[in-house]
Amino acid sequence: MKYNISASICILSVIFPSIILLSASSTTPLSIQENFIHCVSVKSELSVPSSTFYTPNKSSFYSVLESTAQNLRFVEPSVPKPDLIFTPLTESHVQAAVICSKHLRIHMRVRSGGHDYEGLSYVSEFESPFLLLDLVKFRSINVYIDDNTAWVQAGATLGEVYYRISEKSHVHGFPAGLCTSVGVGGHITGGGYGSLGRKYGLSADNVVDARIVDVNGRVLDRAEMGEDLFWAIRGGGGGNFGVILSWKIKLVHVPQTVTVFTVTKTLEEGATKILYRWQQVADKLDENLFLQVLIQLTNTTQKGQKTVATSYNALFLGGANRLFKIILDSFPELGLTRKDCIETSWIKSVLYLDRHPLNTPPEILLQAKPSFKVHFKGKMDFVEEPIPGIALEGLWKKLLEEDNPVIELNPYGGVMSKISENEIPFPHRKGNIFEILYMTVWQEGGDKKKETKHIDWIRSLYNYMGPYVSKFPRVSYVNVRDLDLGMNMKISNASFFEATAWGCKYFKYNLNRLIRIKSQVDPKNFFRHEQSIPPLPNGMLEWTNILCN
Repeated sequence: MKYNISASICILSVIFPSIILLSASSTTPLSIQENFIHCVSVKSELSVPSSTFYTPNKSSFYSVLESTAQNLRFVEPSVPKPDLIFTPLTESHVQAAVICSKHLRIHMRVRSGGHDYEGLSYVSEFESPFLLLDLVKFRSINVYIDDNTAWVQAGATLGEVYYRISEKSHVHGFPAGLCTSVGVGGHITGGGYGSLGRKYGLSADNVVDARIVDVNGRVLDRAEMGEDLFWAIRGGGGGNFGVILSWKIKLVHVPQTVTVFTVTKTLEEGATKILYRWQQVADKLDENLFLQVLIQLTNTTQKGQKTVATSYNALFLGGANRLFKIILDSFPELGLTRKDCIETSWIKSVLYLDRHPLNTPPEILLQAKPSFKVHFKGKMDFVEEPIPGIALEGLWKKLLEEDNPVIELNPYGGVMSKISENEIPFPHRKGNIFEILYMTVWQEGGDKKKETKHIDWIRSLYNYMGPYVSKFPRVSYVNVRDLDLGMNMKISNASFFEATAWGCKYFKYNLNRLIRIKSQVDPKNFFRHEQSIPPLPNGMLEWTNILCN
């Protein structure tokens, strides 16, 4: 259902003739929060409960702000906080929020799941005042097995989506991430890679429709927004083109029985040679097999000493016997035994890959809670040629310098190599063996000296890996945002040239089309943040395509 409130936009200038509104009973200017709350109440077609607004003087403000913020770096006292949090209940509420934010000139950030690596969905370092539009109440999921689709609101988590699909069918699934507390809205806007990616591609490759509120407060579906905007929102990054309300996703087939295993090898058990061999086969294995490597530190048998452990975590869309034969034929160096292979259901494999015991009840997915809340910094690389053994030895030395480093290697190949680089904005397809996620994690907060130490370490690691990863450009993944790659320093009038520094790394040549679309649908750059797609500068109608190298 759509609400035709765009026609009433002009009424705003009659009701509210100036940016600063006056209360009905006096000439005292209302606060920023009061202006916005009053405006939304007037503009929404449906009533807006007062309980959907949270101001800093409310005791519940900080619990709501921190509720889905995964990275504790961005809820520290020194980090700027929104002047208001609004948790809309209906599409009409979101429409009103966009219209009022725009007319009152209050900057808006939009959050669906709170897993933004740099906190950009709920923190604004450069703009004040700002409000947070939190879609935490947008959690409706309607599954239609008859036509293999589902409508999913943006605030639902991946775990909730997986659970609701499994309620209706044991042979349907959806290709998305391993971390089940991630919000659907932001995950799909960046692409969305997970354990079914080699078989079915990204989440965004499996979206067939969407509903979005544009800069003018209109609700648009695929037919109304047009194919250009529909292309841009599936992989072009969140916070750029509008507020995603919901996605219509295409369900995929999964067998009733899948198989999982975990095999761990330390340095003392030949981890270096085994990982080098994994690089040679990871993208060439059966597309029904996802074989991830998780690298962490672990204690040795000698007290107080640590070593590097590489854990091979697998999901195979089929039975244990067939999986065992595939590994035996292609990757015998792993030393997999038949007893390592555990047959289970797809929904149980979701829990397993999210580090839950296999006997965990699937209902835990409905809790929609982050699997961990810590301070962390992450970075991403893509690898096109196997990393030499000597470089891996150097990597282990770097890891042993840090307290709690984590590295994930996620294999590509399969269907990912068959989809064009420009099918959607996510360009990382053919030629990539795997992606590398680097993280450093720490518990203590408020100690800037320690935070600097950890961040300096991961930057040093990133520099060390430079010769062994993609080049010209050295690419990254927008769902692992990294402000080290560059920022729009003048947010409200983002520099077109500043954006190329990070934009080429996330999108390669697709950045050109994203900028054109942004210039058409949001020419005044209402939807913006430190790494948002900029429109063309004023007066510039055409330009030579950006050369990303």
